[in-house]
Amino acid sequence: MISRFWATLHTRPQILLVPLALLALMVALWAGLLRMGWHLPIASASLAALHGPLILVGFFGTVIGLERAIALQRHWMYLAPLGTALGGLTILFWGSTGPGPFLIMFGSVIACAAFVIILRQHLALWTVTMSLGALAWCIGNAFWLAGQPLFVVSLWWAGFLVLTIAGERLELGRLLQHSRFVQWAFAVIVMFMLVSLFFIVADYTNGTRLVGVAWLALALWLLRYDIARRTVRKRGLTRFIAVCLLSGYVWLAVSGAIGFIYGGLPAGPIYDAFLHALFVGFVFAMIFGHAPIIIPAFLGIKVAYQSTFYIPLVLLHCSLLLRVIGDLANWMVLRQWGGMFNVLAILGFIGLIIVATKQARTITTLPTRGHHLQDAG
Repeated sequence: MISRFWATLHTRPQILLVPLALLALMVALWAGLLRMGWHLPIASASLAALHGPLILVGFFGTVIGLERAIALQRHWMYLAPLGTALGGLTILFWGSTGPGPFLIMFGSVIACAAFVIILRQHLALWTVTMSLGALAWCIGNAFWLAGQPLFVVSLWWAGFLVLTIAGERLELGRLLQHSRFVQWAFAVIVMFMLVSLFFIVADYTNGTRLVGVAWLALALWLLRYDIARRTVRKRGLTRFIAVCLLSGYVWLAVSGAIGFIYGGLPAGPIYDAFLHALFVGFVFAMIFGHAPIIIPAFLGIKVAYQSTFYIPLVLLHCSLLLRVIGDLANWMVLRQWGGMFNVLAILGFIGLIIVATKQARTITTLPTRGHHLQDAG
């Protein structure tokens, strides 16, 4: 039994890494509720302070690194998600003063090395964009190790997620054959975003305004030119993914607008609205949309699409709207309940995915790779 487990772990490391990523997510959600003032068991200031690193690095970083390692089929690339997963687990016990940030830095360096190979194989605007995202992650982790405040580091981590997602969307949009002007506009937005991230180190307030402009511009570009505008007219899983994407782009624009209007704030309700419009509204909408495709690739488990997937998606967006309104109006109760229902929406979606995997066992035929790519659009 033990030998079989180790053999499976050697050939499919995701069997271990996926549970570690989910553990980081669960603890991060719990810590997030503590930060919002909910009185829950295991309430401690140290745990609440780990909400950001756990969800941004321990969960998102591990999932993205794992997706890249599976796609490229290089065993050494699994060191990237392994480093972030173990780093997230380590900061849970030792905080940011222990070896956790070093493990996370190691994982991000491996992720950058992976993109060196990708760029050598295929040099294109979308690969450059995702590579710059990995570089932003490395720089953010280096700033974290250097003692920069977490509100500065978080924007670099945000840049990693935004550029990764934008690069993936540009890749799938190749079927549209964008004009040179459209591609140059995308490239200008990406470069402006990177310059803005560097600027926040010197001037956090105005640098955040520039980052907000970049996110707003990227959101408008995606709403105008992303292939989801066409696939939303289809049915089933394809439409669900498109709805997730388009609704996420709206929240990216909202986050950008808040950043531009209010500038950089180190804490408080406006800061909460600025970050969570991005991380909950934009990034988790992407997670919801691609989970039915990513899970089969990660675990070899089929997921049967259900129209009930829309329920947690709608709950996610409606509760986030309440949360942002509560933040902007400084209405703590509304903000707290919005945050609680954010968590329930995420947990509800995970529950529906588990049910969908059980229902998929009755399906006798697997979709082809081409169908997966079509759905991903």
